[in-house]
Amino acid sequence: MRAVPNIQNQFSVFHLHNQGCEAKFSESCDTDHNRYLRRIASIALGLLVLMIFSGCGKDPALKTDAELGLNDQQAQGRRVFQLYCGVCHSAYSSKPLKGPSLKGVFQKEYLPSGLVANDRFVEQTIIRGRNMMPPMGNSLSQQQVEDVIAYLHTL
Repeated sequence: MRAVPNIQNQFSVFHLHNQGCEAKFSESCDTDHNRYLRRIASIALGLLVLMIFSGCGKDPALKTDAELGLNDQQAQGRRVFQLYCGVCHSAYSSKPLKGPSLKGVFQKEYLPSGLVANDRFVEQTIIRGRNMMPPMGNSLSQQQVEDVIAYLHTL
């Protein structure tokens, strides 16, 4: 082994003058570098695919009725919900506003009030109110109440 000057004009015993070793070392660096770049590209591509398939795009509240797959009654209920209920209740977020979130209200066994989560008790709560929730029976028609309940089933 012989010490040879490296790039900074310093001597290094680690730098072998043997041409074969230098070529292997250079190829090894290129291969490692390419492997590193491929790994970075794979991770970036994987994250992009994950974002696309995880629905990390559009907020459901901003989607159209068609994008949400709502039928006419559910779409009508969505509009009524936005006008009368959305001030106090969130539809697509678990974060409560003035009242509890209604996201997945029919997927749960009980309503936030403790009543069984079914159409009858939801309708009763909308019409008569409960605790801090004002009664909406004088503001909404029976059809509007049914439309809102149909919409709540989609959350």
